[in-house]
Amino acid sequence: MTGRERFLRVMEYEPVDQVPNWELGIWGQTRERWISEGARPEQIDGDWFSGIDALGFDKREFVPIHMGMIPGFETKVIERTDRYEIIQHGNGIVTKALIDGTVRGTRASMDQYLRFPVENIDDLRDMKKRYDPTNPNRYPQNWRDRIPAWRNRDHVLILGTNACTGFYGVARAWMGTENLSYAFYDQPELCEEMFEFIADFIIEVTTPIVKEVNFDYFNFFEDMACVSGPLMSPASFKKFIFPHYRRTIDHLKKHGVKYVSLDSDGNTEPLIPLFLDMGVDVHWPFERASNMDPNRIKAQYGKQLRIWGGVDKRELTKGHKEIDNALKELAPLVESGGFIPTVDHTFPPDISWDNFCYYMEQKKKLLSGSFGK
Repeated sequence: MTGRERFLRVMEYEPVDQVPNWELGIWGQTRERWISEGARPEQIDGDWFSGIDALGFDKREFVPIHMGMIPGFETKVIERTDRYEIIQHGNGIVTKALIDGTVRGTRASMDQYLRFPVENIDDLRDMKKRYDPTNPNRYPQNWRDRIPAWRNRDHVLILGTNACTGFYGVARAWMGTENLSYAFYDQPELCEEMFEFIADFIIEVTTPIVKEVNFDYFNFFEDMACVSGPLMSPASFKKFIFPHYRRTIDHLKKHGVKYVSLDSDGNTEPLIPLFLDMGVDVHWPFERASNMDPNRIKAQYGKQLRIWGGVDKRELTKGHKEIDNALKELAPLVESGGFIPTVDHTFPPDISWDNFCYYMEQKKKLLSGSFGK
């Protein structure tokens, strides 16, 4: 079987010789630790989503569509000391960031967010000027020349990068979590115009390329939940976002995008029925620390819901027995289909190189159906 055939068969609950082998990536601090413990750079450096051959990952090709600001804001350091720096980023957000402990661009702690570019409806209308969907720079150079190869592929082809766009995710980046939460109640006209615009933009910017190529999936990046539940109520989601999500997904599937996935950390369980109703096929990464149990939730929704992720990264910090147990509980999902196991986020630095190698060895057995045999 080709990698694409495996993927499509898993998604349709059909038997395969092995389930696709994917993972999300590692922290900069994790790389530093693993190199010190014997990993070679060529084993772990590169684009984990597209696939690292040395780790035996299945290839995925992401066709990058630029769905961000063109032009972005000026990136500049507003203030810098020996401990922290205050930066205006290209997305217009101003943050205060701890310098100490930063490794390969990965901060030791989360930045403090000081200001966001959209505070009111006038700011939103100014922001729209940075989102011209007809700008040719939004597409890969000479992309039309690549159409024959894309049409005759044997690997999974994805429209856009993993985190290219979303609805809540984009609005949160423009406004910030707290400001957006208030806006649902204090500025409903701003929210309505914002989500309508996001949908219009996605539809227009994807139309030229989906008319030429049938993609295997499109991913929405949201991160719209915390450990205890969603960052917005199901009622607000249904009122402000659901209708625009639905028409956007209808557009993508009408033009041959086979599946739609939605990426969010945290506990999104109260929103899953809405995700499915608006046309989402896959939800991931099922963060276990947020009580996202893939066995329990899969039993509730059956074949309508596909799941990626679900491997508890906390168990990988322990011993080999705990790693085996974490994989053993997922074996029924792998066997039944509609499930691709990965760690439920990127690999943190408290996972040793030895444990990672053991996990990958045992996971390959899980993917081929030979785990525990």
